[in-house]
Amino acid sequence: MPLAIAVARERHDGERRVALVPETAKKFLGLGASIRMEQSAGVESHFLDPDYAGVSAAPGLPETYAGADLILRVTPPSAEEIALLPEGSVLIGLLKPFEDRARLAALNARKITAFALELLPRISRAQSMDALSSQASCAGYQCGLIAAARCVKFFPMLTTAAGTIRPARVLVIGAGVAGLQAIATCKRLGAMVEAYDVRSAAREQIESLGAKFVDTGVAADGAGGYARELSAEEKAQQTEKLAKAVAQADVVITTASIPGKKAPIIITTDMIGRMKYGAIIVDMAAETGGNCVMTQPGEHVVANDVNIHGPLNLPSRMPTHASELYAKNLWNFLSPWIKDGRLEFDWSDEIVAGTLLCRDGKTVHSGVKQILGDA
Repeated sequence: MPLAIAVARERHDGERRVALVPETAKKFLGLGASIRMEQSAGVESHFLDPDYAGVSAAPGLPETYAGADLILRVTPPSAEEIALLPEGSVLIGLLKPFEDRARLAALNARKITAFALELLPRISRAQSMDALSSQASCAGYQCGLIAAARCVKFFPMLTTAAGTIRPARVLVIGAGVAGLQAIATCKRLGAMVEAYDVRSAAREQIESLGAKFVDTGVAADGAGGYARELSAEEKAQQTEKLAKAVAQADVVITTASIPGKKAPIIITTDMIGRMKYGAIIVDMAAETGGNCVMTQPGEHVVANDVNIHGPLNLPSRMPTHASELYAKNLWNFLSPWIKDGRLEFDWSDEIVAGTLLCRDGKTVHSGVKQILGDA
């Protein structure tokens, strides 16, 4: 029997992406797999059922998952969805592995082999599979657009008959993939951009985009290219140096995060009190608590005439391209292991082993077990 792939409609509130787009579906079919998709699964991403040539349509979840060997998802399945997954099947997606111990237990109860793309090793060979990076690019771009749309000033310098208007000043905190995309977007829109990151390697990347690096004297390079947590002394030094840049900015975009942990607080109440009236903060880290002490996830808060935005699920604001990128990530991860219509992993492969969350009824990823324990 050929590999049976199943793709259901995403059901999380506000989720508009889909795990498989027509172009990528064609590639999987070319490897000998069969594909069943829930009806209208791609509609929110503007892909219609007839666009998926050669793909079978199923009326609902039970019919979609029945007999599936491989389930492709964007978001983690709910408890109700897990109960419908065929026992022993393979699940891959952005599964938020550090978030819910009960979900891991439910997956293990059905002996699901689960791959969480958040756990992908940060090595060169894995770059084309890196869903966090592809979706972060979408999120950073959206942050730049939100900032420009909400800012009370023009982003670019304008020369008019009435005189010259100076460009808006933007400060981007965090120069990972999302932060760099936010910098690039704001620069394209004509703003004066400064940026800061605790990782020493970020300075060159920031300056290569034409932004000015804010030097706080604090460097905190961590494992796998991520920043480590700062000590209390380092946080105090960072806060003191950043406060001036924050006070001068018309827009502050924050993107700092630590995998598996609450987002670090960078923008304090005192900083907000010293910001310009009418300034805005766009906190991309809102989903994990926020980098601003006053951020409310999914809400718009006003404090001292500073507008604080905590947008959620930013990639879903541009679901067509976000889905295309995500589907390519899945293809690049899975295609090397599909031969003659069969899925055969090399469990010793660094990428496979590093991304594997659950197998044979157990949570196997050491980093997840360290945080959540056995589930």
